[in-house]
Amino acid sequence: MTAPIHIDDPADPRLADYRELRERDLAGRDGFIAEGQVVLEKLVRGGRHPLRSVLVAEKRLAGLADLLAELPGDVPVYAAGQAAMDAVVGFPIHRGILASGERRSLDAETLLANLPGRALVVGLVGIANHDNMGGLFRNAAAFGADAVLLDDTCCDPLYRKAIRVSVGAALTMPFAAAGSATELTRKLAEAGFSMIALSPQGERDLADFDPPARTAALFGAEGPGLPQAVLRGLSSVRIPMAGGFDSLNVATSSGIVLHHLRRRAPA
Repeated sequence: MTAPIHIDDPADPRLADYRELRERDLAGRDGFIAEGQVVLEKLVRGGRHPLRSVLVAEKRLAGLADLLAELPGDVPVYAAGQAAMDAVVGFPIHRGILASGERRSLDAETLLANLPGRALVVGLVGIANHDNMGGLFRNAAAFGADAVLLDDTCCDPLYRKAIRVSVGAALTMPFAAAGSATELTRKLAEAGFSMIALSPQGERDLADFDPPARTAALFGAEGPGLPQAVLRGLSSVRIPMAGGFDSLNVATSSGIVLHHLRRRAPA
């Protein structure tokens, strides 16, 4: 790591990636912004997405010394006083740690082709809420999923809030866009995956399902769930619930399903 570059002027052009973060989040960006120490650790050590730079509040430098020493030598570390950092991002940034990264994209076919013979994939359709997206990626990582596929109506997993909610899992979990929901299921089938669809009206209880070696679990948005065009022709499972209640948050549901699939995965 090169020595930190101390910056006092919030208008310094070297901080352009970090300027007015909330507005840039809404407008979109070519890269992404990671926030917080745990997320920075995942980004630095995960090796999936290259870093452009790091911006740290001066008071955090000493505590981050070991982690920052792991950065490639060509990644600049900018240090600013708290007031200057807040002025750059446009709101009080209490964590005092930001990083700008480059997206490294995979296509769905390549991602699936490179998975092992025994693999678990999470397929997401219509997930438009960034909190849910972050929770889904966090669960996928926690329960050992090998990859995540997203249809073209899903929100961006590398949106700043989704990364934060995922506790950095969105930066380490392999994922790819797969086109429409129909294209997503076609690509999974062509790669030899058996698919199960989660639905409150599922054909059988989750507890009765034994996953084959290559399994893809499909989750839809809360409310509408998976489209009927996706549900037709697929096995569907349900999570039994107490009478009078028929739904769970999609991220919660994914944790239950993925835990079951990993416990019952063939040896």
